[in-house]
Amino acid sequence: MSSVVETVTAMVTPILEEQNFELVEVEFVKEGKSWFLRVFIDKDGGIDIEECAWVSEKLSEKLDAADPDPIPQAYFLEVSSPGAERPLKKEKDYEKALGEYIHVSLYQPVDGEKQYEGFLQSVDAEQLILKIRIKTREKELILDRKNIAKARLAIQF
Repeated sequence: MSSVVETVTAMVTPILEEQNFELVEVEFVKEGKSWFLRVFIDKDGGIDIEECAWVSEKLSEKLDAADPDPIPQAYFLEVSSPGAERPLKKEKDYEKALGEYIHVSLYQPVDGEKQYEGFLQSVDAEQLILKIRIKTREKELILDRKNIAKARLAIQF
């Protein structure tokens, strides 16, 4: 984890705890010539734009007051909800996603594929079980957690 992400995580956490908001993810990325500091937040029932704006204002004040400046280069601050395709990062994210349709990207192929979508049937520290559809039949697929590069909620079409 980069020092910017660690520093911002430490700065934003008390702001979020004050409102019972959850920190989903902090990312600091360069896109083209611009840097973006993105903070994804949520709460039970969903987060709204006014709440995102409030957190953005409070975090911006903390970042501006910090000495030395934790982010010396110019950047854009974005505070938003994780959206319908929320990433699954923490153990409780997986637990809340039980029975939900998810997308999983793998480091190493399983049955010749590195990406799967299906319903999350079970999860523990070692593996998860997805119910996937292959043409007209359903199959349970066991995936090792250590092989999961990314997982997120998905919209089923």
